Amino acid sequence: MKLDVKKHIKQGNFGLEKESIRVDVFGYGTKTKHPFKNNAKMERDFCENQTELITGVCKSVDEVFEEMSQLQKDATQMLQNLETGPELLWPFSNPPYIGEEEQIPVARYDKSMKGKERYREYLAEKYGKKKMLFSGIHYNFSFSEQLLLEEYENKKQELSYEVYKNDLYLDLAAKVTKYSWFFVYLTAASPIMDGSFFYDEMAGVDVFTGYASPRCGDGGYWNQFLPVLDFSSIDSYVESIHRYIEEGKLKSSSELYYPVRLKPKGSNDETSLRQYGVNHIELRMFDLNPFSKVGVIKEDLKFVHLLLLYLASKEKEKFGAIEQIIAIQNAKEAAKFDDNEIEIHITSDMKQPIKSCAMKVLNKMEEFYEKLDIKDAEGIINYQKDKIMILGNRYVQRVKRKFGHDYVKRGYDAAKGYAADFSFFTRGDTGSNYGV
Repeated sequence: MKLDVKKHIKQGNFGLEKESIRVDVFGYGTKTKHPFKNNAKMERDFCENQTELITGVCKSVDEVFEEMSQLQKDATQMLQNLETGPELLWPFSNPPYIGEEEQIPVARYDKSMKGKERYREYLAEKYGKKKMLFSGIHYNFSFSEQLLLEEYENKKQELSYEVYKNDLYLDLAAKVTKYSWFFVYLTAASPIMDGSFFYDEMAGVDVFTGYASPRCGDGGYWNQFLPVLDFSSIDSYVESIHRYIEEGKLKSSSELYYPVRLKPKGSNDETSLRQYGVNHIELRMFDLNPFSKVGVIKEDLKFVHLLLLYLASKEKEKFGAIEQIIAIQNAKEAAKFDDNEIEIHITSDMKQPIKSCAMKVLNKMEEFYEKLDIKDAEGIINYQKDKIMILGNRYVQRVKRKFGHDYVKRGYDAAKGYAADFSFFTRGDTGSNYGV
């Protein structure tokens, strides 16, 4: 689908969800109860000590970044003043020190919400609690309704607007999945783990995993089978997920651990998606960035927006079972550390080095936005190019240099420094390139 990108470049709806482990003064995940009760923007994820900060729906990247910055500040300051003692938000996707698995506190709920707790117990039994401690950022996006309506009217299709809109998001979800390797490669930031993730007695031992992002790698946050979904229509897409639920491979659609999710308004379930259609797309492959006190750098958020618009403007491509299997394999391959050794499948029979593949996409994006004469795009794309072209400049390489020795201690010191910085935080502070 060809969108009028230039006319609507600044428009859209943006939301962020950021997970972080709460840690005590010794660098362990805390055992205290969730301290942000009755605050819908400060929730729990899998664990009682895994805080999820959730922005509202914002109209720009600047706005959503500022709201996340404010949420991070508010949460940090509240944690510094707990009666049980000060806590910090851990700045990495990989967890800090971990005690024995049975000591990891699954999120607890009361009364009508008890089903959430039972679901987490099910996940703990199936995947193990330690894996559930991986944290990340989810990037939610939808096009402005004005853009979609104008494009729909210009095309004068016989399809209803609802079908047209669902088809657009299905196509975008397929393209984002195909290029998920690219998102992972440019934002991975988690090469070091504490040894307690593997063995209880290895607490304090720094482990280089060989991965840039273990949560996106082979042993990361994936289902125990490789889902193949049907992107041909919203009904087919929902049915392909429902089939895995009927087979007992998934408990619900929430257990689909895929790079992208199509989300309806309201409850995230098959019934709502089929009935109300797609409200927004959720990208789930981003690591926390320890070089920002907010956990994410604004230039990356802006780049994701440009990339989504670029992909939406490309012609539709086939995305059947073979293409989906290749896409997931590529994402896992891109999660490895040494990009001199990484090759991406272009087809089932052909591979190319990831660096050249990434530069090719960036160059095509640059040409695309040059033709549209969108000046802001050049600097945003060059920021990504510099990660590849400047030796040792990818986040993962910088993290290994800075935090590769005494990972938990240095990570704790960074979190403590960011907490102190929030005492001087003012609205509009971007945090760009923070801590470089």
